[in-house]
Amino acid sequence: MFAYIFVIILGLCYCNTENSQLSLDRPRLYGPSEGLEKKAVDFRCELPNHPVNQSILYQLFRNDDREDVLGVYSSLGGEVATFPRMIKRVHEGDLVCVVSVQNNTEVNPTVSQTHSFKVIVPVKGAAIVHSGPTEINEGNKLELRCQLQDGTHVSYNWLLNGKLISPSPVHLVEDNRFMISGVTSEDSGSYRCMAVNIFNKTKVFTSNSSEVHINVKESVSEPDISFTVLKEGYQNYSAMVTCQSMRGAPPITFSLYNTMGLVSNVTTAERHANFKIPLIMDRLMGTFHCQANNSANTASSQHLPIKVVPVGGPVEMHYNYDMAENYAVIGLRFYCKAATGSHPHVKWYLNSTVLLRERGSFYYVFNQLPDQSVLLLSVRSDSAGTYHCEVSDSFDNSTAISSKRLYLDKEVLNRIPMFVQAVVFGCFAVMVLMVTSCCIIGVIYRRREYGEQSLLSLEMVKGVAAYEDDLSLSLYSEGNDELKIREDEFDQASDASLSEWHI
Repeated sequence: MFAYIFVIILGLCYCNTENSQLSLDRPRLYGPSEGLEKKAVDFRCELPNHPVNQSILYQLFRNDDREDVLGVYSSLGGEVATFPRMIKRVHEGDLVCVVSVQNNTEVNPTVSQTHSFKVIVPVKGAAIVHSGPTEINEGNKLELRCQLQDGTHVSYNWLLNGKLISPSPVHLVEDNRFMISGVTSEDSGSYRCMAVNIFNKTKVFTSNSSEVHINVKESVSEPDISFTVLKEGYQNYSAMVTCQSMRGAPPITFSLYNTMGLVSNVTTAERHANFKIPLIMDRLMGTFHCQANNSANTASSQHLPIKVVPVGGPVEMHYNYDMAENYAVIGLRFYCKAATGSHPHVKWYLNSTVLLRERGSFYYVFNQLPDQSVLLLSVRSDSAGTYHCEVSDSFDNSTAISSKRLYLDKEVLNRIPMFVQAVVFGCFAVMVLMVTSCCIIGVIYRRREYGEQSLLSLEMVKGVAAYEDDLSLSLYSEGNDELKIREDEFDQASDASLSEWHI
């Protein structure tokens, strides 16, 4: 029994030894990471610790397709297996090398790690595909696609008028597509796509498409509405209404409306149009607005009431001045305005000579408000003189109204006005009078105070003198009495002495 068990153990050890001798290590696959189509490339597969006297089969596969054998190599001596291949597109992907022992199915095959491989097919035949019209309205979407006849691993560049377009939130580039979410007039021009792929970081293949011209029709902007007055003969007036858009692709159709409806319309290649309507002075002719349309969009102007009031007086002219650090007047601003008038025209005069130009050597004229004109004047020796302004209707200058005339020069402007002088002198006189009055009142008060003090002192002196006299008299009376007493005493003593003497 023991011998039987020992034989079995020896047999198992022998089998394990045989199997361990035929175990295969993991092979290593290496080669280029990319190759050009129809060019030869060598892949190599190396098996560490090649079994002795064993024929090893090397096979090259794509990892995702183990049915299609890309290369086969058989080795008995342990050399590195080589797979020379003429590159096809089927070779792209993750490649693996599988090794196994030939004619021995008991040994499991081993697989190498994956080796990534790219097949570069040079680009060619680039062309832009655009299904929509080549003229589109502003704000619409534009989509272009770059189509190739052939090419792999391609990057795309888009050019407008020969300049590279940078991707942005508005200009999107996704693979071979170029999109603009909302076109503007700046997107008009010739588009071209350029397809590029690179082999081995050194060889660049490019294919440029032909240009496709895209015309973006600019939307018309909100028109401005205004009018001027025309005088045609005696007391015959018309209003020339102008509608004008600052932008927009022509042709543009302008339409004029009032509260009653459409007045007139016109289609023009310009960005403005004029409409003539009859006009009566001092009467509201209605409220008008205009519309502009160029098929891209329609825009409307603000509403404009049309009423013309002729110029009427009086005409007032006044001025403000600017001073330097030394308080000298260096500049003036004259203002001229008529009491009434919707379309005034102002002329400025110096010494009865009209200042024709808007800008002169020492002056500048501009209209601050529709009904007011301003003359800026630099105070110099040549700007001295008499100034006035005249206001007339811009459409009829036959009845001009003049303002009062005002003489100004540098000395007059910097002279202290009489009113200011009178105020200053009056204030000074009042101040002197107040000081003098205070002094007089003070003197009178002091005298009165000192007078009362003198009378009181005199009475006090008199009282003191009377008191002293009374005191003297009383003292004198007391002395006499005392003297009399002493005399009596003396007489009595003498009598006693005498009596004593006679005894």
